Amino acid sequence: MSDRVRVTVENHVATVTMIRGDKHNALDAGMFSGLIAAAAEVAATPGVRVVVLHGDGPSFCSGLDVMSFAESGGSLNDSPLFDREGGHRANTAQRVALDWVDLPVPVIAAIHGNCLGGGLQIALGADIRIAHPEAKLSVREIQWGLIPDMGISETLPKVLGIDVAKELTYTGRIVSGAEADALGLVTRLADDPLAAAHELAAEIAMRSPDAVRAAKQLYDRVYESGADLALETALQQALIGSPNQFAAAVAGMTKQPAEFVDPEPAVIA
Repeated sequence: MSDRVRVTVENHVATVTMIRGDKHNALDAGMFSGLIAAAAEVAATPGVRVVVLHGDGPSFCSGLDVMSFAESGGSLNDSPLFDREGGHRANTAQRVALDWVDLPVPVIAAIHGNCLGGGLQIALGADIRIAHPEAKLSVREIQWGLIPDMGISETLPKVLGIDVAKELTYTGRIVSGAEADALGLVTRLADDPLAAAHELAAEIAMRSPDAVRAAKQLYDRVYESGADLALETALQQALIGSPNQFAAAVAGMTKQPAEFVDPEPAVIA
């Protein structure tokens, strides 16, 4: 565990908590490295079927801690944010959001308080976003004369039309959780997003982990590249007759909980 991010695992659910609450979980160098390390830890932990991602304190994440980078004496261009290490597909800043996309298991973001700039881009890396009606969300980078660059070109087109995406990006305006829900920026609302996220995670964790992983792989591929009937068939054929598929079918017929075998831990490529 880093001093910025805590990972706990219980009943097949990994809870990843940003713990810089006094700074609204703003993204400094330690938070960037802590989130990347947390995603790798979750991927390598046997038995994890779902992830809940949230922020401690009053906010989910208020975005880039500009002052922390300014105080380091260099420009953002001199920081490690644009570094690509180990042949990863994305740079350091992008990995903070896209490593959650690359996890084979579902990720649920519980959003409260401020979810601004980089914080929103992290949330967009989750499969599902549950927000408080009064949460504050913004594509905020225009305020600093910048564009959003933490994987948003991959994640935002999956949830918003281009006109809405442009309007939010050009203005940097803050929308409430309720408006974000109406726009499709979040999945749904809850008065207690963290409790709702854990309730949903517990439900997903009861399903076959093989089928859930295959569904995430299928949808992530087709929402990016279009229909892929060959992949759909290949994934289904791999599931049919497998131990976990048989266990799910028996559970469905007997109305008893299934005993599933968890896949081997993954490595974020």
